[in-house]
Amino acid sequence: MADLADRGADVPRPGRTLTVNDEPLTVTSSAGATLLEVLRGAGHTDVKEACGRGECGACTVLVGGRAVMACTQLAALVTGDVTTADGLGEAAADLREAFADYGAFQCGFCTPGQIVRAESILLEYVDISRDEVVRCMSGNICRCTGYRQIVDAVCAVASSRRNDPEGKS
Repeated sequence: MADLADRGADVPRPGRTLTVNDEPLTVTSSAGATLLEVLRGAGHTDVKEACGRGECGACTVLVGGRAVMACTQLAALVTGDVTTADGLGEAAADLREAFADYGAFQCGFCTPGQIVRAESILLEYVDISRDEVVRCMSGNICRCTGYRQIVDAVCAVASSRRNDPEGKS
């Protein structure tokens, strides 16, 4: 039987480096640490800690371009680049603006996770319906807005990007 250490040679362990928002981050925590713990410990406060069970989406980040809840993802198993809400930068400027325009946040606690999830679905679906936005965003909880404003904002950006994919209008 192969040694377990040999099979996982490419996964981050304490002392290994992850790429977070295009910057190197040396993992110094234990092998059992979640990605949320590692990110927050490194000062990425845009990744929010709420439920700790993968039920609310406040800690949503992109790993290798795919939305994941950082509270349930072991950092030792992360092999792709990590992008937080702050790391989306100008790529999600229209989404952040739409959230403000549509009143898609109130207290703002869930907003980074909502923005990351929304950006991930807008990158995946070129022509997404309102019902699909509702379905895709359902893993991210907001206790303040009632969701209509969030869905309105995401749909507006989807329409804008579909009509002007180069963002030149």
